[in-house]
Amino acid sequence: MTFPDIRPGLRGEQRATVTESMITTHAGGALGGVLTTPSMILLMEETAQEITRPYLPADHTTVGFEIVVRHLAPALLGSEITLSAELIEADGRKLFFSVSAHSGRRKIGEGTLRRTIVKLGTVERAGAER
Repeated sequence: MTFPDIRPGLRGEQRATVTESMITTHAGGALGGVLTTPSMILLMEETAQEITRPYLPADHTTVGFEIVVRHLAPALLGSEITLSAELIEADGRKLFFSVSAHSGRRKIGEGTLRRTIVKLGTVERAGAER
């Protein structure tokens, strides 16, 4: 199966508010906590996934298999952050994205993600075969 509408240049963005479940306090001290790197990565992954969703059959999705991200600056509890993703390369089912996160004008994270297109249910079956 081919996916002709999934091509470089597709872009997406989402906004999120840093909540209690997304912070760590060990590094935030008196500031009340800061956004964790895993929470930032999850939002980046979701942003990249949403770019391709409209172009996939209902029984397909994408799953991540590689991430290279730098967490550059803190985002405080209650901050609004903006996540951006752009599809840089599409090679069959393999997708390569550039991602970033901003809090206001300040870049708080950047990197790349690799995702692959899969038919729903195939991931579970592959895991069961091990």
